[in-house]
Amino acid sequence: MSDINSKVAYFFIQEAGKKVNNNGKICTIVTSLLAAYTGLYSTYAGMKAPVEHFTRAASKEFGPKGISVTAVAPGPMDTPFFYGQEADDAVAYHKSASALSGLTDIKDIAPLVEFLVTDGWWITGQTIFANGGYTTR
Repeated sequence: MSDINSKVAYFFIQEAGKKVNNNGKICTIVTSLLAAYTGLYSTYAGMKAPVEHFTRAASKEFGPKGISVTAVAPGPMDTPFFYGQEADDAVAYHKSASALSGLTDIKDIAPLVEFLVTDGWWITGQTIFANGGYTTR
């Protein structure tokens, strides 16, 4: 879990910082569970938490080159991976927990990432919680 959710991100950000042109953009994906007060997700959320810090630190380190670095934190996503991990009652809870009533769809996240790496370049060092009101900070 650590290798996939934090170590890979660390090396991705490190290499991106070397290879991205001046005024480039880097966007990482974390989880809205970083703002949740819940049990049962300690390993997953705990392994994503370092990525939020790596993102913030990289934004400071790469800032002099004009490189913006952001993190997007989707809520529980409507994917086969999600359903394979959750019991029916947990799926029902997560669907009802967002203010907009439902799970996050990739179509909700892709345009945000696209914006952050184009017109939203001025946003840096931030985690954007894109989750329909599932969690807030």
